[in-house]
Amino acid sequence: MKHEEGYFEGTGGLQLFRQSWFPEGDIRAALAVVHGFGEHSGRYGNLVGVAVPKGYVVHAFDLRGHGRSPGPRGYINSFADFREDVGRFLAWVQSQHPALPLFLLGHSMGGLIVLEYVLHDADGLAGVVASGPLLGQAGISPLLFWMGRLLSGVLPRLTLNTSLDATTISRDPAVVEAYVGDPLVHSLGTPRLSTELTKAYTWVQAHAGDLDLPCLIVQGGADQLVPPESVRQFYEHIRCADKTLHIYPGYYHEVFNDIGKEQPLSDVMAWLEEHIQSGATAS
Repeated sequence: MKHEEGYFEGTGGLQLFRQSWFPEGDIRAALAVVHGFGEHSGRYGNLVGVAVPKGYVVHAFDLRGHGRSPGPRGYINSFADFREDVGRFLAWVQSQHPALPLFLLGHSMGGLIVLEYVLHDADGLAGVVASGPLLGQAGISPLLFWMGRLLSGVLPRLTLNTSLDATTISRDPAVVEAYVGDPLVHSLGTPRLSTELTKAYTWVQAHAGDLDLPCLIVQGGADQLVPPESVRQFYEHIRCADKTLHIYPGYYHEVFNDIGKEQPLSDVMAWLEEHIQSGATAS
């Protein structure tokens, strides 16, 4: 497969790092990926490895304050900055492939970002996939959330270590080791990020019934970072008939990087294939 790297202009003029993987043959659809808290777009090799050979072009970018993108680590002035960055990224993707079906996928904090995005604007998208979306209080110290609420207005940029337990991301020791040793991964947060995330997932939960786009959610049943019950709550309130939820018993937070990753990856690809076909039939 062919791999390309570059930058695009996010909101406020920030130059955000992006990368793409292209199939050798014809491109059948485009998949835009939004990563989670503290990580980066280069950690989705398993997804790229199954999607690209099936004719998907995969585009991903590093969120502001993450990976190879600039910005203070673990800080966001407003959640709207994430939403607008995604909008600009999707506009760039659509400019590259104007005639292709386009799907949006996000993991963890990225799952929250993509759901919040499509609840504001789903134009041009064929469907949304959320993996372990952050839809309730994350599995980190409640003291940090309390400090976040207390300090967001006075010390919004105060950098704190979230002390995220890397062993909760996957049951595969090799994945954990790679995560811990990855120089582009961080565990830093700020009071403003904490309060903006809380406001965002509260809003998304309240507007679940407004989702009007085919939606797939995949969730680890033993996820200690994102409470599975918060994901079930959101799913149950989606009124759109075209919705699917897979909860995998025993799986940890990163289902695409966990032991048994083949099943969730297969389920995602089957869902994408179904929605490419249904889109082609409808057109």
